[in-house]
Amino acid sequence: MASVQKGSGIVIMGVSGSGKSTIGHMLAEVMECSFLDADDFHPTSNKEKMHKGIPLSEEDRIPWLETLRDTLRERLLDGKNVVLGCSALQKHYREILRSADPNYRSGSFSSSVKFVLLNVEAKVLAARLQTRAAEGKHFMPPSLLQSQLELLQVDEVEGIWKVDASLSPQAIVGNIQALILQSKGNR
Repeated sequence: MASVQKGSGIVIMGVSGSGKSTIGHMLAEVMECSFLDADDFHPTSNKEKMHKGIPLSEEDRIPWLETLRDTLRERLLDGKNVVLGCSALQKHYREILRSADPNYRSGSFSSSVKFVLLNVEAKVLAARLQTRAAEGKHFMPPSLLQSQLELLQVDEVEGIWKVDASLSPQAIVGNIQALILQSKGNR
């Protein structure tokens, strides 16, 4: 089968408060590509549940992830690079997103969609979420942080890049750029 000409995707992942939107916007700007915020793709029903402090179920998440996959695939097939900010907390959620690459084979972890985990301590996350809640800047309440931390699965075989998200946003973006360059050098 001939390879399809495509772009690449970088998914900035992590729990709420890790900095996905901030870092994703900044990275997309320096990469001169578009940024997609997964939160913008949630249906109103998902946002209402989270606003009420109710964790999303698989039935809520899977159609949302499939929409993200389809949107990513369109961009990749158009030969565009894209940065996506998405929690992508579990391995099977990342599998859905990896399958945006039309050449991806399930379980191979070799995809034009790469993942960067914004790694940060729970107490820092809690403080960020409290600040955000006090400013009325997000629909997800701090009370759901623990449920997200419990859902987070990172398997070393996936090759997820981890960056320290307690650093300044500029340093985080610089570290991600270095990982991207390093991976291109290893091809």
